[in-house]
Amino acid sequence: MANKKSSDTRFATPKPLSTHGPARIIAMCNQKGGVGKTTTAINMSAALVEYGRKVLLVDYDPQGALSAGLGIIAHDDLTIYDLMLDSSIDPKTAIKHTAIAGLDVIPANIELSAAEMKLVNEFSRENILARILKRVSADYDLIVIDCQPSLGLLTVNALTAAHGVIIPLASEFFALRGVAILEDIVKKVQETTNQTLVLDGVLATMYDPRTLHSREVLDRLRDHFGDKLFKSVINRTVKFPDATVAAEPITSFATDSDAAEAYRTVARELVARGYAP
Repeated sequence: MANKKSSDTRFATPKPLSTHGPARIIAMCNQKGGVGKTTTAINMSAALVEYGRKVLLVDYDPQGALSAGLGIIAHDDLTIYDLMLDSSIDPKTAIKHTAIAGLDVIPANIELSAAEMKLVNEFSRENILARILKRVSADYDLIVIDCQPSLGLLTVNALTAAHGVIIPLASEFFALRGVAILEDIVKKVQETTNQTLVLDGVLATMYDPRTLHSREVLDRLRDHFGDKLFKSVINRTVKFPDATVAAEPITSFATDSDAAEAYRTVARELVARGYAP
């Protein structure tokens, strides 16, 4: 796919890759719902595909919003839940191609909500997802895990499998509450099951530059996270719900919109930071 010319020149257009894989794995994580986590997973990944990267999205939320947001309804198909319960299944057989070449998905559905209970006595249960993704990593440049909005076994699995974690945060004061708990979980995973896990960054979403409230929250995020706060900011817009209904990334649904360009900027910043190839 041809690269879009950017109006934001803070980050260089990523150079084409001569080869693909092994993938860097990113967990998109926040225990609070409604912060733009799934929207970011879909659109950041779609933007990276525009820049020639091969990306696998893993829907790790029983709500299946990521799958549905890309037009994949996983009722009778293999899902991430099946792969977690049966290690004999080849993960490649669960991968679904989207309408965007280079962007694939391992879907999820409501069955995933039973995973924590089913796996509670499983040996090395924190490493189940890591073992699955290891078998497909060579085919992709990036694997993005869309975590469920909780801090249970599934999220620990995602953080154990990941090289880095991105925390999308809505630009609202109440969204700041609970971030310390998530930071603590990340630290505990670093100390136990994944010592190489890093915080790739915090992404401010749902920002409204017209309001003092949003501007003050962004200032607080800068004070707290420093360089870990992405310079890219995602503004609030009706384009995202419209794209979700159309089951398309914003980059193809409204390709020339400010919203699409915002996620292209996130993609370029991720590469510039060294957190994507």
